[in-house]
Formats: sequence, C-alpha cells, structure tokens
Amino acid sequence: MYLKSCLAAGLVGAVVLLAACTSAATSGTATSGVHLALVAYSTPQEAYARLIPAFQLTHSGVSVETSFGSSGSQTQAVINGLDADVVALSLASDVNRLVSANLVAPDWSSDQLHGMVTNSVVSLVVRKGNPMRIQTWDDLAKPGIEVITPDPFQSGGARWNILAGYGARLKEGKSPDEARAFLKEVLAHVQVQPASGREAMTTFVGGRGDVLISYENEAITAQQSGLAVDYVVPPATILIENPIALLKTTHDPAAAQAFLDYLRGPDGQRLWATAGYRPVLKDIQSEFANTFPVPDKLFTIDDLGGWPAVDKQFFDRDNGLISQILRESSGSR
Repeated sequence: MYLKSCLAAGLVGAVVLLAACTSAATSGTATSGVHLALVAYSTPQEAYARLIPAFQLTHSGVSVETSFGSSGSQTQAVINGLDADVVALSLASDVNRLVSANLVAPDWSSDQLHGMVTNSVVSLVVRKGNPMRIQTWDDLAKPGIEVITPDPFQSGGARWNILAGYGARLKEGKSPDEARAFLKEVLAHVQVQPASGREAMTTFVGGRGDVLISYENEAITAQQSGLAVDYVVPPATILIENPIALLKTTHDPAAAQAFLDYLRGPDGQRLWATAGYRPVLKDIQSEFANTFPVPDKLFTIDDLGGWPAVDKQFFDRDNGLISQILRESSGSR
C-alpha cells in the first residue's frame, strides 16, 4: 500500500476535462503521404499526444488521426464501420470481438508481448490530502462513502475495477461468496456510473464522490494536469494489460506496423512510462522500478480464469454476476 503525492506538473486540468469521445487529426511533422487512423479507449489521449509526434520524427510522411471513447463503444464503432488502421483498447476481449468480426487476425496476441502495449494497476483515487483516509478496499464500504466507477457494460476500465475488488478479496483469503457480497456492498455506494474511465475522472474532479476506482495511469495524468488528487494502490490489486492490434483492412500495413512497433519499442515504452503507464518491456520496466513498485498481492486476469470465463461469469447482460447484483439491489429498494 502506498499513497502517491500530487505531482505539480503540467497544465491545469483542461486536458483531463476534455470530452471522452473525440476525434481529431494529430498535428506534427507529417504534412502529406500516409494517413493512419487510431481508435483507442479514452484514458491514453494525453499519452498519444506525446507519442504520435515522437513517432513522426522518424516517420515524417505519416499523419495519425485519433478517436477516443469507452473501449466497448469504440469496439462496436469499428465493427459498425468506423475507419481504423490500429486499435488500442482496454480489454483483450474487445480485440477478440474484432477477431470474430473478421477485422483483426486471430493470431494478434501470439507475439512475445501477447499483443499488449501498456500495463497499469487498479488504484483508488482520492482528493488531495486523502481527507476520507481511504487506504484499502474495505474503506469503500464504510458508511457515507460515495464511490465513482464507470459503467461495466460500456467501459473496459470499469471491468478491471470490479475484477480488482473481487480478486482482492480472494487474495486475502475470502471465499467467492464473500467476494461477491463485497462487490454488492461496494456497488451500493455507487450513485453514478459514467460511460468511460475519462468521464469518471471528469465526474470526480468536478466534485462528485469521495473515491474513484480507476487506472493508476489515469490518476497520474490528472496529477500531471495539475488536478488536486492523490491515489492509493491497495496491497491486493489486478495487473491491467491493455492490448493493441492492426486491422486487417488497414490502408497501409507497413506504416501501421511501424507505428505499432514504435509504441511497443524502447523509445515508445519510455514515453508511456513518463505518462504514467507501466511498461510491457522488461528492460524498460527495470528502468522505472522505483516509479512503479509492484503491489504485494498483485494478480492477473488469468488468476481469475481468463477473459472468456470472466466475461461470462461477471458481465453477461442476462445472467452475469454484475447483472444479478444490480437486479438484487434494485429489488431491495
């Protein structure tokens, strides 16, 4: 467990308060030639504002247009025809939806990085100085605490949040029934569920709630933008693994692959780290070991059965655990 102090870097939070679902051409050294479309989940918007110009320094003929939003909505938009050369999403299961739609190759995750571009962990974001003294998952269930977390049926981040709380109970020796009961208790403290991780942060910094469950990197982005937040990484939390993939329909496979390789190469990984993301390359992880300590009881999605099993168990809209809890909570009111 550790509490990160507020970083006084960057501009006041205008960047963080951008609307989550935006699309804009990224300026840089590119003026003509190849045009790539990147479709991504909401939170790495500021990171790509650093990464794309750096990529263009060595690929000056390539421009990159970006679109950001909740991972589930972005995935569906690509399925529905949104132009994309590269997708960077919150969940491997969202990329697999694109595989099922014949838009991404089935072997997208077969390389040594398993198709991932960044890591993070689920954290508890609090107001500067941590006035409610939030330190552990248990604190989220205390009387009077209002919790903010996105809608798990739209946001990939929300799914990571829920699995982090559930899995933390298991890592602490609790039974699955006890972990389920804990989720129900925490969700009873959630009064609003924004559509994406970015919208959830906007809601929180706007004054709503006492604690926000969020990506560690999203908390760091808020701090770098000058917002008055701190964050706690609980001793037991989940390793967030964010995927990236090329579309089979890309207009320029060579340029798209070069962009992906840069994002997962040493230079790109260092930039990711300065933006608050845990690198996926082991050598770069070592460089930033002091910046990103490993939580004592860190676990992965595989420890919970993997995405296919987890999606069915937790997030099936009809019979998943979250739907059951929401129905039970609604019926008890």
